[in-house]
Amino acid sequence: VLLVRNRMEFSALGSKCPHYGAPMSKGVLRGERLRCPWHGACFNIRTGDIEEYPALDCISCFKVTVEDGKVFITAKKKVLTLPAVTEHRQHLGLQRCLLNKNTMLLLGGGVAALVCAETLRQEGFTGRIIMATNEKHVPYDKSKLSKQMNLKPEDVYMRTPEFLKAEGIEFWTEKEAVSVDFQRQRVRFMDGSSQKYQQLLIATGSHSSFLKVPGADLQNVCTLQTPEESSKILKLATGKNLVIVGASFIGTRLEASRLPAPARDTNGTSLQPGAAVELPAWVLAGPFQMLQNKGVKFHMKTELCELKGKDGKVTEAVLANGETLPADVVVVGIGSTPNSSFLKGTSIARDDKGAIVVNLHMQTNIPNVFAAGDVVTFPVALLDGASSSIHHQQVAEAHGHCAALNMLKRGKELHTVPYFWTTMLGKSIRYAGCGQGYTDTVVKGSLEQQKFLIFYIRDGHVTAAASLNCDPMVSLIAEVLYLGKQISKEEAE
Repeated sequence: VLLVRNRMEFSALGSKCPHYGAPMSKGVLRGERLRCPWHGACFNIRTGDIEEYPALDCISCFKVTVEDGKVFITAKKKVLTLPAVTEHRQHLGLQRCLLNKNTMLLLGGGVAALVCAETLRQEGFTGRIIMATNEKHVPYDKSKLSKQMNLKPEDVYMRTPEFLKAEGIEFWTEKEAVSVDFQRQRVRFMDGSSQKYQQLLIATGSHSSFLKVPGADLQNVCTLQTPEESSKILKLATGKNLVIVGASFIGTRLEASRLPAPARDTNGTSLQPGAAVELPAWVLAGPFQMLQNKGVKFHMKTELCELKGKDGKVTEAVLANGETLPADVVVVGIGSTPNSSFLKGTSIARDDKGAIVVNLHMQTNIPNVFAAGDVVTFPVALLDGASSSIHHQQVAEAHGHCAALNMLKRGKELHTVPYFWTTMLGKSIRYAGCGQGYTDTVVKGSLEQQKFLIFYIRDGHVTAAASLNCDPMVSLIAEVLYLGKQISKEEAE
């Protein structure tokens, strides 16, 4: 049990974050908000309620009494050994919902749709909730696909089929939407069926951008989208020549996860990003340097122009600079594209990249139609309200929660601080905020020793922070930014 004192009031909570089990005693406490030191999940210390994602469950909360200067905590023993539950938030939905006879149709099987569905139930909605996805699985933790590639699909499930059934959430797998009639409020699916709705959430996510070079259709040219693809890549790439197209964290994390420890025989492994890539100094000194020390080769400021093969399988990757890389397996990680093509020709507003335009209520320009997650572009407070697409789990969950409240006519505006996390070769990487358009940085710590905190400065104030092996500090910055407080460059220094 974690005992917390806020001024002269005491609270007793579960000692581990319900997300990944982080020790909450190392977290950040500001008023009644306690933020996880690892991934930024935040909880109310009085109720245990979720204040910020990515945790799906509330933190356990226990009775506290103070007598004669002593603090007493009362808890049932079995509760101390059970995972945190979501019932804490049920009290928010005691008011009877006027929409309970309606059907909420949620397109997508990711965290945005999942959190939307759970929030609807927690807020008292007792009508029909349908989640329809073209996936084979219930919502799963996609961040683990490039970290723990030997896991079975059920090992990364965020909720079990039994949980969804108990919550009265209908989950339709391999059900791909092909069109929406907004006037008749009906969605048509690939199998020829259709479903009417009263409120619609579009949370169809994104797919890997296609590689447009000769030979891209050869065997063993893969993307990393599903548990099946993750295990396939691990099987194909073990002891082979692997070329990763793209210098994102997905690619570098994938490379780190497939290298066996402690001896790391990379067998000529190469990593090849897109054209004219300019990377921040902390990336070059941190993640890239760690991988280079293990034998990974980087080819910068060039691009892949052709894949060659034999008997239908890829054998070589040809770069624009003329260099040829041996390639038994090629993994493509060159960005993603919103899954919104089925909306082409409709009146719903999309940007030039295909992302659905929403406001701070996650509302589209179509009445009773909301959108959330990777498929949207939304107003970002840290960008002074300018719209942007931010593809990460925590943001998608915040979208889903906000959308659900507004589907229930609650008038809730989105308020969140983007929080990114990953781990590479035993070292943690964290990023909070939105540093787009930054003009200056402040570095604390040592790039050479691979332990540092970097502040991104725009208009004289901190808009984001990145770190290597300095987890709680990034959670602190996230909390300050969430509370709307400004950190000047001088304060950062």
